[in-house]
Amino acid sequence: MICSPEEETMTDQSDSSNDPSRRWETDRTTFQRVYDILVGTTDSVPAQQFAEWAHCSENGARQALEQLVEMGIAEQTGDRPTLYQRNPSYFQWKRVETLAREQSAGELRTRLEELIETDQELQETYGVPEPDAVVVSDDPRENHDVIHDRWDDLTEWRTIRRDITILKRAVQRAESTNNGRIQSNT
Repeated sequence: MICSPEEETMTDQSDSSNDPSRRWETDRTTFQRVYDILVGTTDSVPAQQFAEWAHCSENGARQALEQLVEMGIAEQTGDRPTLYQRNPSYFQWKRVETLAREQSAGELRTRLEELIETDQELQETYGVPEPDAVVVSDDPRENHDVIHDRWDDLTEWRTIRRDITILKRAVQRAESTNNGRIQSNT
């Protein structure tokens, strides 16, 4: 089909408005885009890389990152170049607050008990107290599927351990609040 120049322009505009990455770039501020990138980044990264990913100037990325550091959401690491990474403590706190707000202490306790039971089962299965104590063979003669399953179990076990820690804190938080108000101990 042959389009007139006006129709081509209209088609190009409608296509770009439907492009999620283009909408993200135009609908979000530099600060919001840098925050979005930070949330999905686990490594320390220079401002220049954030700028490239967030489609903004390096100076804009650096200013946003410095604000995020001041807020406790990001951490500054390294010198020359200065590197930035998300603050894991902030995100753990945020997760605890969300769980405590969205679920009752009883619901959280039930989930915690399930995870503790699974943790104990994994301890019995592998005969060690923690996932890092499991020896994974690198013997090429060992069955690949067995090794893969063991790595999957260890990944799940580490996640369970992390979740147990977070759920314990969420239970405490949920028990200390009553409809969003801190209960008094008197």
